[in-house]
Amino acid sequence: MGLSCGIVGLPNVGKSTLFNALTAASVPVANYPFCTIDPHSGIVPVPDRRLDRLAALYSPKKITPATVEFVDIAGLVKGASQGEGLGNQFLGHIRSVDLVVHVLRGFEDGEITHVHGDINPVADLEVIETELLLADLSSMTLRLPKLEKQWKSEGKESEAQKTLFTTILKGLEEGRPARNIPSESPMESFRRSLGLLTDKPALYVANVSETEFQEPSERVRMLEKAVSGRGASLIPICAKWEAEIAELPSHERAAFLEGLGLESSGLDRLALEGYRSLGLVTFLTAGEMEVRAWPVLKGTTAPRAASEIHSDIERGFIRAEVMRFEDLDRFGSEKIVKEKGLLRLEGKEYIIQDGDVVYFRFHV
Repeated sequence: MGLSCGIVGLPNVGKSTLFNALTAASVPVANYPFCTIDPHSGIVPVPDRRLDRLAALYSPKKITPATVEFVDIAGLVKGASQGEGLGNQFLGHIRSVDLVVHVLRGFEDGEITHVHGDINPVADLEVIETELLLADLSSMTLRLPKLEKQWKSEGKESEAQKTLFTTILKGLEEGRPARNIPSESPMESFRRSLGLLTDKPALYVANVSETEFQEPSERVRMLEKAVSGRGASLIPICAKWEAEIAELPSHERAAFLEGLGLESSGLDRLALEGYRSLGLVTFLTAGEMEVRAWPVLKGTTAPRAASEIHSDIERGFIRAEVMRFEDLDRFGSEKIVKEKGLLRLEGKEYIIQDGDVVYFRFHV
C-alpha cells in the first residue's frame, strides 16, 4: 500500500542505529549532527505468527508477510521551522510519510554528544513537537488568504471548511497538535489537503541503555508520563541490543531474547505498533503457490481489498469466499471448515476483517 513511517528526533539520539537494526541496512552512524542528510528507507516485515500456521497447512512455495516502510530522516534542531539546520528538508521529508516515530534519547554515553548538552528526553520531545506545531501554524497562516477568496465564491460547504480550519488554527495556537482536534467524516478530504505535520499519527520510542531497559530510570518514567498525557504509549528500545539481535541468525534470536526475558524484540513491537497506528488490518490468502499477508485500511470493502492483489480482480469481482483464521487454525484444514459451515460467501459490501482468509471469485 506504500504506507511509511518516518523516524525523527534530535541529532545523536540513535535514529540511524535503530533504522539499521530495523532494515538490516548500513546507514552511516556517527557522533555529529546531520550524519543523515538524505532520507534512507527500508522495507520491514510485520511479524505475524498466522503465516507460519498457514504455511504448515498449505506447504506453499512462497511465504510473503505484510510490510511497512521505515524512513530515517535527518536530525531536527531547535529553529527547524525557521529553516535552522536542515529544517526545510527535514519538514519536507516528514510531510511525505504517513506516521511519525519520535525517537527520544534516554541513554547516557560520554562519547556521544547531545546537541543540547543534557540528556532530557521530555525536553527533547517538546522541542520536536514545538517545531512541528510552528511549521503547521506557518503553513496555515500562509494558506489562509487564498482559502478566504475560495470560500467567498463557494456555498455551504465552504462554511464547514472555514469552521474546521479556524478550529484547527486555534488549537495549534494553544499548543495542541492537529491530531487531537476532531472533525466530521465529510471534512476528511479537506483536512488531508492541509498537509499538517501534527495531524499525522505518532509513535514514541525511548532509546535506552541496557541497564535502563531492565530498570527504567526516573527520566524514562517522566517521559512515559509525558507521552501518556498525549494519549499514546512509549516503546522502550535498547538500539544497541536491537543491532546485535538483527545480526544474529534467525534460529539464535529466540534464545537471545529468552536470555533477556523478552518474548519479542523491540523492533518487532515497533513494526506491529506502526502497522496498527496506520489503521491497518491484515487479510490472508493461502494456497500451494503462496501464503501471503495483505495490509488494508480498516473499513476496506472486499472488492477494494481484491485490488491489492490485482486490479482485474476488483473489476471482475463476483464474491469473496471467507474463512476466519481462528477456524482454520482450530480445525486444521479448509475441508473441515467447509464441512462445519464456517466458510462464508460475501458480496461487494463486505468489510474485510483482520484475520480473514479470503479467496476472491471474479470474471475476466
